[in-house]
This record gives sequence, C-alpha cells and structure tokens, in this order.
Amino acid sequence: VFQACIEQQFDAVNGDVSVSKNSTFAEEFSHNIRTIFTNVEAKLGEPSEIDQRDRYVGVCGLFVLHYQIFRSVDKKFYKSLLDVCKKVLQLECTPPVNCIPITGLIVSLKVKKKKKKKKKIPFLRNKNSHFFKKKCCNHLKQDVQGYYLFVNSWMMKMESVLSKEQRADKFAEDLTNRCNIFIQGILYAYGLSTIIKTTMNLHMLMQKPMTKTSVKALCRLVELLKAIEHTFHRRTMVVADSVSHITQYLQYQALNSISTAKKRVISDKKYSEQRLDVLSALVLAENALNGPSSKERRLIVSLALSVGTQMKTFKDEELLPLQVVLKKLDLISELRERVRTLCDCSFLYWHRAVFPIYLDDVYDSAVDAARIHYMFSALRDCVLGMMYSKHLESPELLLECYDKETMEMFKEHLLDKLCKEIEKDLRLSVHKHLKLEDRNPFKVGMKDLANFFSLKPVRFFNRFIDIKAYATHYLDKTFYNLTTVALHDWATYSEMRNLATQRYGLIMTEAHLPSQTFFQGLDVLEIMRNIHVFVSRYLYNLNNQIFVERTSNNKHLNTINIRHIANSIRTHGTGIMNTTVNFTYQFLRKKFYIFSQFMYDEHIKSRLIKDIRFFRETKDQNDQKYPYEKAEKFNRGIRKLGITPDGQSYLDQFRQLISQIGMVRDGMNSTSTVCIHVCTNPPPFVPDLEDIVNFEELVKEEGLSEETQKAARQLDFVLNDLTTNSAEGTEYFKMLVDVFAQEFRSPKNMHLRNFYIIVPPLTIKTASHSTNKYPYRDKANKLGKAHATEGLGTCVAYILKLLDQYQEFDSLHWFQSVKEKYLKEKKAVVKQQSVQSSNQDEKLLQTMNLTQKRLEFYLQEFDLLHFSLSSARIFFRADKTAAEENQEKKEKEEEATKTNDRGLSNSCSTNPVAAAESASSNTVSGGGAAPVPPPPPPVF
Repeated sequence: VFQACIEQQFDAVNGDVSVSKNSTFAEEFSHNIRTIFTNVEAKLGEPSEIDQRDRYVGVCGLFVLHYQIFRSVDKKFYKSLLDVCKKVLQLECTPPVNCIPITGLIVSLKVKKKKKKKKKIPFLRNKNSHFFKKKCCNHLKQDVQGYYLFVNSWMMKMESVLSKEQRADKFAEDLTNRCNIFIQGILYAYGLSTIIKTTMNLHMLMQKPMTKTSVKALCRLVELLKAIEHTFHRRTMVVADSVSHITQYLQYQALNSISTAKKRVISDKKYSEQRLDVLSALVLAENALNGPSSKERRLIVSLALSVGTQMKTFKDEELLPLQVVLKKLDLISELRERVRTLCDCSFLYWHRAVFPIYLDDVYDSAVDAARIHYMFSALRDCVLGMMYSKHLESPELLLECYDKETMEMFKEHLLDKLCKEIEKDLRLSVHKHLKLEDRNPFKVGMKDLANFFSLKPVRFFNRFIDIKAYATHYLDKTFYNLTTVALHDWATYSEMRNLATQRYGLIMTEAHLPSQTFFQGLDVLEIMRNIHVFVSRYLYNLNNQIFVERTSNNKHLNTINIRHIANSIRTHGTGIMNTTVNFTYQFLRKKFYIFSQFMYDEHIKSRLIKDIRFFRETKDQNDQKYPYEKAEKFNRGIRKLGITPDGQSYLDQFRQLISQIGMVRDGMNSTSTVCIHVCTNPPPFVPDLEDIVNFEELVKEEGLSEETQKAARQLDFVLNDLTTNSAEGTEYFKMLVDVFAQEFRSPKNMHLRNFYIIVPPLTIKTASHSTNKYPYRDKANKLGKAHATEGLGTCVAYILKLLDQYQEFDSLHWFQSVKEKYLKEKKAVVKQQSVQSSNQDEKLLQTMNLTQKRLEFYLQEFDLLHFSLSSARIFFRADKTAAEENQEKKEKEEEATKTNDRGLSNSCSTNPVAAAESASSNTVSGGGAAPVPPPPPPVF
C-alpha cells in the first residue's frame, strides 16, 4: 500500500502542475523532514518519550516519498536516519518492529545504486541475533524490577493525590500535581507497551525462542501495564472531573504566553504583511484556545503557532514552556483514548504460548496470586479484534475456540494442579501417623495455597471463574465418589473436610452417605458390571426371589435377596435402574446373537422343521399332544452331532445359553420389584397421587414472597418425581420386549419361528441335569437348602413372547404329555410291585422302590418347570397375542381421538372462533407429540 502511494504520478499530464521540478517545494519539503527528525531524535530514549518512535516511522516515509518525487538523496541525512535505528537498538535491545519495513525501503534506495551494500541491511540479519538475545535477556530483569518499583510508587501517589480534598488557596498547585501524575502514568504505559511489544514481536520475527525467565518478566510487565489502566479506571469519576479543570488551566497558561507575544507584535509600529500574518495567527490561536479542547481546535492552534512563532515573536525562554503546555494539553485532552490504546494487550492473541508458563509461575510462587486478574484483563483485550474477523462464517466460532483454549490452559496449569495439591496435602495431614515422606517445610519448602481462595472471582468472557468454588466442588465430588467405593472410610473423608475448612476456608458439603450396613451384601452395580460372571455362578429361586451361588469352596453359599438389592438402591439412588437396563440390554443383545446362530444351523433347523411336520401330521392320532418319545429322540440325535470334552452336547450348551438369558431376566425382575418398593415408601404421605394440586400456582394466587414461591416450586418437582418413579418400574419388562420383538418377528429371522418345538427337548435336558446335580433332593430340603432353578422358565416365556408363539407352544400340550407318560410308568411300577411282593425278592423290590422315587423326582422337576414357566408368563401378558395387543392399542388411540373430538365440538358450540383456531392448531401439530422410538434392536 505504501509503495503504491509513493510511486503514483504527481506531475500533471498536461504540464500545468510540475511537482518534481518545483525547487521551492523540494527545499521546504526537505527542511520540514529535517526539522521533524531533529525533534524526534532528541526525544528518543528520553524518559519523556511518548510517540517519537511512531513519528520516526513517519519521517522515514517522508524521506522515501521525497526521494521518489525529486530523485535526490542527502547522504549525510540518510546516514543519520540509519544511525537512529542503531541508537534505538542500543536503548531497547532492538528497534520497534514497525520501523523495520520502512528502514528496509530506505536501504533499498541505496542498494539500487550500489548493490555491493546489499549485505548491510540492518537488523534483518542473523548476525545481530546473538547480541539481541544476550542483551535483551540480561536487561529485561532489570527493567522489570525498575518498572515494578516505579509503577507501584506511581499508583500510591495517584491514590494519595486523588484522595486529597482540593483547597481553594492551592488549587493551581493541586491541578499541576494531578496533571503531572496523569502524564507520568501515560509515560510508564508507553514504556511498558514498547518493551513488551518489541521483545515479543522480534522474538517471533527472528524465530528465536525465549527463556522462561524472559517470559515471566514480560508477563509481569503486562500485569503492570494493566495495573496502570485499572488505576485510571478505578478513579474514573475523579479523573474525569480533574481533566476538565486541568485543560482549562493549561489553556489559561497558553493564552497568557500568546497574549504576551501578541502585545509584543502590536507594540512594533513597523507594518508589513508578514507581521500582519503573524498577528492574525496569534489571534486565531487565542480564539481556538477559548473553548473546549477538541482535536480540531488543538490542530488549529498547532497550525496557527507554526506561523505565529516566526519573526522572533516569542523569546527562547517563552517558546519552550508554551510547547510543553501545548504538549500537556494534547495528552490530558486525549487521556482516556491514550490510556486505552497504550494499555491495549490484544497483541497477546499471537503470543498465547506464554500463558501456560505464566500460570505455572503463578502457581509456583503462590504469593501474589491476585495479579492473575490483570492477565485475564489483558486476554480480554483480544476479544474486540476477533469480533471483526471475516475468515470464518461467524466471529462467534473464533471466540468460542479462544474461550475454550484459554479455559483448558487455565484448568490444566492452575486449577487442576491446585486441587490435586490440596487433596494431597489433606491426605498426608490426615494420615500423618503413617510413615510418610519428609514434609518438613524448612527442607522441602512450603506454599501457602490459601492465597488463591481469597481471590475474587476472575472475569473472562461472560463468566466469573471462582477458584474457591471450583476447588470446593472438586473435593466434594472426589470425597463423595471415594466414600461410595469404601463406605468404611467415611470418617477419614469427614476429617479431611473439616481440615479443608480450617486450613483453606473451604466450606464443604456433607456426603450424607450411610457409613456402613451389616446387610449390604453384593453391590448391584458390581453385579451388572460383571453380569457375565454373575449368570454363570448363581441360580435363581423364582418363588422366593433369591439368588443362590452354584458352588463354593467354603462351607456356605452366598445369596442375594431383595434386602441386599434394596440396600444397594438406597446407597446409589433410583438412578441405578438406568444402569441395570443398559447392561441388561447389552448382555441380551450378545446372547441373542449366539441364540440366532444356533437356530440357523442346518442340522438344528432341519430337525426342528421335521418335528413340526411330524406333529402336524400326527396330532390327531396323539390326542393333540407332542409325544415324549419324539423329544427324547431329538436329544439323542443332537448328541450324535458331537460332544465337548466335559461330555456336553450342543443342546446342553444351548440350555446354558437359555439359562443365562433367563438369569438376566430374573435379575431384572428382582431389581425392578425392589425399585418399585423403594419408590413407593414416600408416596403414602401424599393424600392422592392421582390428583395433586399445583402448590406454586396456589402460592402465586395468594401473593406470597419469592422465597415461598421457590419452595412451592421445589415441592411440586419432588411430588412429580415421586409419582413418576412409583409407576415407572412396571414398564421395564415392556421396554425389553419392545426393543427385541420387532427384530424377532421380522421375515428375515424366520428360522427363529421353530423355537417352540425345541422347548420339549430343552425341558427334558433341564430335568435330567437337575436330577444328576441334586440326586438327594429330599435330604437337601431337610437341611433347609432352598432349590434354585437356572432361569429356563423365565427365558422360555420371554422368547415365546418375543416370537408371539404362546399359542403354538400351548398347542403342543407338552406338560400334559409328560405327566401322562410318567404317571403311566409309575402305575406300571406299582403294578409290578404288587405282583412281585408275593415272591419276597428284596433286591427286586428295592430296585422298584428306587425306580418309583426316580419317576416321582422327574415328575416333580417337570412340575417345577411348568409352574416356573406359567409364573413367568404373567410378566409378559401371555393371555394376549401380538395382534390382540395391537388391536387393543388401536382401540385406545381411537377412544382418545373421540374424546378430543367431543371436547372440540363442545368448544365449537361455545366459541366458534376459538374452536376454529383450535382445529387449525391440531391439524398443524398432528394431534400431539410423536412417541419416542425405542433404541434400535440388534440385527441377527
């Protein structure tokens, strides 16, 4: 942009205006460049320097423009320009970054004439990097210490001067002091801003890494810079009032100086046009000063005095004070804008890598933790620039990323470290009776982390970050979770809470967890997390709803009953049901996949289809009963397919799979029953669960206080939660049926439709397994050991419901066929006993007695299976088929629709307009919200 500006054509094409050939203009141009340069050079590096570096850039630009127009170079002045760069390098380790491009352009002018000088481009070569690094790092610490002392002293003076009451007899002196203290703050801000920007930007430009010491020093300078801004902001009211008086006082001083010079011009009786111009300029300056100190008026004063100071109008001892007054007037009039500009730290957006190092330093020192407010104030300065970004769809995306990145660094490098250190300190203090590492503060050091908790909340974006609340929440959550894992450690964590309150002032929340219980038993959460182990090690008694361990190396067996599950729910809350349903669904999905593979096997499928065909063809001859011999033949045929090393057939493994699925369903049954029981304990205190009044509305009608309305709103929420949970448990079975039923009944899983014919062989295999496992059932019953099944009945009832095959299974009349078979055999044995009783053959009679007991045992096992299956069918509404359930659901929906229509017709007869609006809204919304679909079923 700059090059395009200076290379444009300034001479008129028709030759009317010639700029490049105007020697008077060229001389005046060159004179002004030298004059400005002289003023700038004299102030560079001085304590009063405030904008000379920016003006130096302007001088360089004017010099390049002069060369571009007139094509002449003053070598001596050119050398002086470059020497200033070296001067700045020695003063501040390096020149300002914004001087480098212009300096490069100046050098390029000479390079065009003498290319051998190309290697002498200053400050862009790596030869200065060593000097830059060495001197910058050495003097940065000293600068920080010096500025830290000066800025703190200035802040104290600022508070002291602005806190004094102004006295009428010393009003002018007080205004002078305030003016000087304001200008001193601007000078400090300029010096700090220059050091920070110069150092950081040149490190980035030259790709030279900074040491951690340098980063910490620069961050401390950033804090001092924002401290100056906050000091002005904190005393805004007093500063604004003082600025008005100070500008008037400075204008008064300037008017006195101009008035003296004007009288001197008027007293000279020699008339000339030049003298008249000088006098007019002085009058114009007076008129501009007689009014508000706006930017336009001050510009007019500057231009007028450029003419009015000619012809020795002012004496040397008068001109310098006037220039100082006008400079002060510029600074005071633009005090707010200058403070905001000089203290702007938006450049930190490009140097975000220093923030983690800064946070580590704040955490390690832990002495003056309050300075973190200044750093976050500096980071907030980046927001305004990001609001105008155009490279993304919306600036909000950039702001969100910046916010997220900053908060992640803040949590990682300060908050989380602080929380973990406090937790460690509390643990070591509570367990100091143990042999721990040396904690002698004189040897290992000590940090007072309590300083962080005395800080006010840190503001960032639209949030306030409360370090104390964050640490309190972290410790509360940690202690609660660890207490739930080991309830017997409640006293330890209670002691740690008390210690946190005493040592760090953290007011913590009591966990309100039961310390321990003698009847806790196994935890339901642990059972569900290891459900595959549970189903393989436990059996279930449906009548008593108790789980019994299969085998144990000890002399006793573990049991899980309703009381154990209730204790777990009281410990963890009713939310445990969500976890139970989730684990149950995941486990069933895996097992049903294996179930589908078994049913799809060609050997199994062909035999089942063959048995179905046989039953349909012979059911009239067999009195509509499935023959027991056919089921036994199926078992023998499956055994011929192969057995495992432990003697199990494929049907035995399938029986175990079915049993595991049934165990999961039984566990779900017990847990849901206990959940309903636990949830229904509070509702008896509510008079009517069906008609609960809205307490919030009643309280609002009475016009009670906001606190009472809030309490009533909370009561309504609790009552709604109680009524919802008390009826929620009945839906768990329906939920697990609906989620699998659609996939089981789909046409692509037709092979599952053969399941009902495999139930008879399964029952025979289960009865045989129980007989072999419990050969002395009577003795076990006498010892008080309750018999527990393997969940076959529950699983068969569940799968038949999923396949909608209750009628198909009932058509087999299987248990009647079994009962007739065993009763027939039993009668034959009894008849044979009566025949052989006359022979007095004891061994034969003993054999017959054992045979009779065996038949009775088998008959009892089949009766247990029958009762178990019949009981389990109650859960799944076995009295209705899927078609009947769908029809019932459809009738309910139609009835609800008719009810709505009747209500609509009544409203129409009352108010036709309202009825029309209601009908329109129903048409648009579709008559209500759509039902929430269940989770997707697994694909077999």
